[in-house]
Amino acid sequence: MTRNLWVFLAAGGSAALLAGAYIFQALGYPPCAMCLWQRWPHMVAVVIGLVALRVGGATLPLLGALAALTTALIGVYHTGVERGWWEGPASCSGQGGLDGLSGSDLLAIEGPRVVMCDQVSWEFLTLSMASWNALFSFALVIGWIIAARLSTR
Repeated sequence: MTRNLWVFLAAGGSAALLAGAYIFQALGYPPCAMCLWQRWPHMVAVVIGLVALRVGGATLPLLGALAALTTALIGVYHTGVERGWWEGPASCSGQGGLDGLSGSDLLAIEGPRVVMCDQVSWEFLTLSMASWNALFSFALVIGWIIAARLSTR
């Protein structure tokens, strides 16, 4: 397999994970703050992939690997928060307050839906969306590294 095919697969994997996240959101599973944090590195990886398909070298695939590793590590952190292994951010965990909500939000009959980062809203085979993101993203790191190694040959 060629470098560009690995770049395409790795960037495409990030695009697929993003699409899955937005599909779940459309199906009624709104994201918490940490879920949104996991999306940004995928977006960066997709852009890196588009550029890397036009520009050779190992630098861009290594940056793609860094983006995939970033979202994987956020996914691991989020999984730990969900499972109670460690505390999450106060703004979206059980110990959080009402920061970010205005008086009108608090008085509204249908106020904003607060999604807690320490609550699992969906799981498959006992793994949450954050856990699946971490696993797939670690696989994408490997794909990016293979692309980088093929760039040096």
